[in-house]
Amino acid sequence: MTTKPISNTQYPISNTQYPIPDAAVVTENLTKTFDHFVAVNQVSFTVARGSIFGFLGPNGSGKTTTIRMLLGLLKPSAGRATILGYDCERQVEQVRRRAGYMSQRFSLYNDLTVAENLNFYGQTYGVRGRRLAERKRFVLEMAGLVGRERELTRNLSGGWKQRLALGTSILHEPEILFLDEPTAGVDPVSRRQFWELLYTLAERGTTIFVTTHYMDEAEQCQALAFIHRGVIVARGSPAEIKAQQMRGQVLEIECRPTELALPALKAPGIFDEVALYGARIHAVAENVAGLVPRAEAALAAAGVTVNQMLVIPPSLEDVFIARIR
Repeated sequence: MTTKPISNTQYPISNTQYPIPDAAVVTENLTKTFDHFVAVNQVSFTVARGSIFGFLGPNGSGKTTTIRMLLGLLKPSAGRATILGYDCERQVEQVRRRAGYMSQRFSLYNDLTVAENLNFYGQTYGVRGRRLAERKRFVLEMAGLVGRERELTRNLSGGWKQRLALGTSILHEPEILFLDEPTAGVDPVSRRQFWELLYTLAERGTTIFVTTHYMDEAEQCQALAFIHRGVIVARGSPAEIKAQQMRGQVLEIECRPTELALPALKAPGIFDEVALYGARIHAVAENVAGLVPRAEAALAAAGVTVNQMLVIPPSLEDVFIARIR
């Protein structure tokens, strides 16, 4: 699909003065095009130092492309960005010395042991001698890998590889850490333990920039930006987004069978949005409580048994679906 850059009138950042105090990341109308396709479309946001910032969006929305521009791996087609006051396009080396990066695939060498991976990445970052020994000890203790130094990386489970990958990205004590879908494909317990490690790092002053499509992880971030098809569609704290960005209210419906309920609720055009959330259905509209009788009638006509209907506060997923709609 071919698109054209659009003007960013909702979130303008004009006449920005650089550097911004207490800002770890500043982007201003950052844009990346590939031939005629606009992958990132005039994206503007600010990340506070020492915060955990969540960058949300489905696959192909522009999250990874944005990170690659911030780290100097891709040249922007337009706009500009700074990390810790350094220009991401013109001062790449200064940025890389202060930033850590953990990619989706972890970038580990499976034929090396845990210790050998740490040695390799430490030396890549210029960490040697006594400092490398100290940083390795810190990483092994933080990640719970003490005693596994000689184990081949290929033999580690996904959760342990994830911790090791995080460790390799912080050996040089970066001031800001970029994590691109770090928990994709990892079991829920390992995801929770990983986020505990992130909070530990944030408490030590590291700025965390994490991309994810898990809404439960987004709730743990201090600030968020939703990106869809290269455009920022909402931003703010989780509480601000749910309070200010939602259009309409949410009616949560517990019923069976849901496969009959979904088309029954969509067909009359009663609601603006109808979606399945686990075993329940969320229906969105203005003054949604007043639409309960019509919903009950539509479900009864379809032979659906309703156990409960409640007007509930919107989730981040509700807001995201409403915003992209």
